[in-house]
Amino acid sequence: MTKAALFLARTESPIGRIELTSDGDAITSLSVAKDGALPLDGLPANSNAVLDEAVRQLGEYFAGDRVDFDLPVHLTGTEFQRKVWAVIAELPFGEYTSYGEIGLEVGLGPVGRAVGGAVGANPVPIIVPCHRVLSSEGRVTGYSAGAGIPTKLWLLAHEGVTLAA
Repeated sequence: MTKAALFLARTESPIGRIELTSDGDAITSLSVAKDGALPLDGLPANSNAVLDEAVRQLGEYFAGDRVDFDLPVHLTGTEFQRKVWAVIAELPFGEYTSYGEIGLEVGLGPVGRAVGGAVGANPVPIIVPCHRVLSSEGRVTGYSAGAGIPTKLWLLAHEGVTLAA
């Protein structure tokens, strides 16, 4: 039997409104507002203990009081995506890696483009910190949450990562 309940919470942040969903046991998605809109804006909030804890931990992260998250997540994706997300989930606060390095770590060689697709499909950005993945030259090449690259740059700066122009 599958769970039909969708739990939903929203919170404010320095990068815009954030929307989180849960299946009742774990976080299933995190979205940052794009052009002021969130994917489920038409639905009322329906929080639960997991989402309340996620909102609390996100508040601590944005306040500079938290460097990692201790939250259950359910990540739905291909085997390759899940391998990439597992590598990203281990990236420490304030550090970064490249798409090619992740490709090597998951055993497929420097497959930056494929890794980029998996990174962009991450359903829980920030919690699984895909903003910590850069090009092999150390450039910010894209970000699917919020305002895109400016959001990624804000998150990196918040973590003390300074990049050369």
